[in-house]
Amino acid sequence: MIDPTISVIVPAFNEADYLPRYLPTVLASLRLWEEATGQVGEVIVVDNASTDTTPQVAEQLGARVVHEPQRGIGRARNTGARAAHGEYLVFVDADVEFPLSGVRDIADTLRPGRCAGPCVGGAIPPEYEPSRAGTRLLVAAWALYRRHFGGAQGVCQFATREAFDTVRGYREDMFMSEDVEFFARLTRLGAARQHPVVHLTHLRVRPSNRRFERWPSWRIWWWCNPITANLARTSPRFWRHWYDSTIR
Repeated sequence: MIDPTISVIVPAFNEADYLPRYLPTVLASLRLWEEATGQVGEVIVVDNASTDTTPQVAEQLGARVVHEPQRGIGRARNTGARAAHGEYLVFVDADVEFPLSGVRDIADTLRPGRCAGPCVGGAIPPEYEPSRAGTRLLVAAWALYRRHFGGAQGVCQFATREAFDTVRGYREDMFMSEDVEFFARLTRLGAARQHPVVHLTHLRVRPSNRRFERWPSWRIWWWCNPITANLARTSPRFWRHWYDSTIR
């Protein structure tokens, strides 16, 4: 059996209703790259203590399922990375529509020689489409924040296996902004090696609007602004409302 070149890791808690819509976009992107290159990849869904049929749905759709019994998205991503066989790791949220050329472009970006040496990793930016003016304003504020301070959200991040192991993956003691903190360490590693992270800005991943639609705008602003997002990041009690549904 040929070892996979690329592993796409999808953390999932109670995502049985969302996987049938979004996971096929990841699988289609992987198949396109496999057919074009003759290489193989894998999609791993990390069942993060789901109480619904998430693992069964993921298997039926064609993913490999591994289990992480302790809730926490950083922990779930690391569990998927440990189970993965690829030299390239891609982390995608379970409710994200993935671009068809995404796997191909990530693999092309990470292959040796693309960045005067192997790039350490990067991200595909998200494109949110909230219906309410208040949440659209928040999305715009975050876009300005990232443009000024850098960083990338965990909806789609990628790294070489070697770089991921070097920075020791995601912090498992953080319940918020673990993705931003991981990407900051990955960025510093790339700068030290002169192999910077790459933002594939010609692509977009499209997350669902479920939090925007379920929560009132004031609640979205309170939990999702840059200041709150950096408060008590290691406190499970402070962030318990963030984890009490399928959203995290």
